Amino acid sequence: MSFPRLLSLIFTALLAWTPLPARADGLADVLASKELRHLGIPYANFVTGNGDGLDVEIVQGFARHLGVRYTLVTSDFYSVTRDLLGHDVTRKNGQIALTGSYPVRGDIIATGFTVLPWRAQVMLFSQPTFPSQVWLIAPANAPLTPIRESASLPADIAKTKAKIGSRSLLVMERTCLDPANYDLKGKGIDLRAYTRSTNPNEMVPALLNDEADLTLLDVPDALLDLKKWAGRIKVIGPVSEAQELAAAFRPEDVSLRDAFDDYLRRIRADGTYDALVEKYYPEIRSTMPDFFVKYPSGKK
Repeated sequence: MSFPRLLSLIFTALLAWTPLPARADGLADVLASKELRHLGIPYANFVTGNGDGLDVEIVQGFARHLGVRYTLVTSDFYSVTRDLLGHDVTRKNGQIALTGSYPVRGDIIATGFTVLPWRAQVMLFSQPTFPSQVWLIAPANAPLTPIRESASLPADIAKTKAKIGSRSLLVMERTCLDPANYDLKGKGIDLRAYTRSTNPNEMVPALLNDEADLTLLDVPDALLDLKKWAGRIKVIGPVSEAQELAAAFRPEDVSLRDAFDDYLRRIRADGTYDALVEKYYPEIRSTMPDFFVKYPSGKK
């Protein structure tokens, strides 16, 4: 082998072993690229699919606040975590693992995204942006009476779960409608996983098509479906404690998350947030008032 060829091989080997430069902080990356990539899923009134929605307008405002271009990157509930982290998240026996290697497609998830314990292990969440809860839903003509609400939410949840009995329950795994999140697995319930898509908007049509006796819905989606399917569905009761929705970031992107939290405080103070809530979810304040007491805004 010639000496120049040997030097070339040695140089190539040294390059292979040289550590790559550390990734810049998320906020610095966004400012340098002059673009904020918003991972959104067409779902309820958070990302409508028509270029607007509560989370779309919040993130558009955040991009303007940073002085960068806003880009919506459409995803789905099974892919969105991978699109943010560059890895799949697997859960088995209570353990979380990151697997595979994929392109990172966005900088922020904001799409009616529930802060679930397993998600909080692998992502960094902002301050809460919206309230939620998971309800048990039945067709209006089902021989099932809604529970009587009491002063004890845990008691109400127990009563609601007892209503399921031997009835079939339509669920969507790996989302906020996953029965594993609410201790509904391994209880002898006839669980029927909806797999034709990852869009919770399809749960009520499937229920009304007799694909199951009951289904789960989160509050924001339920409020819209109770209007859309007026007189055809009813709420039996809660299967979860109150939940919170938030924007999600990569764990290392602390400064980007902090900048978002600062922006969220500003729009809560100046009334922008209240106007968006009124525009997209006018019923939510009366449905889940405790959230708005816990996170007050400039609305008088």
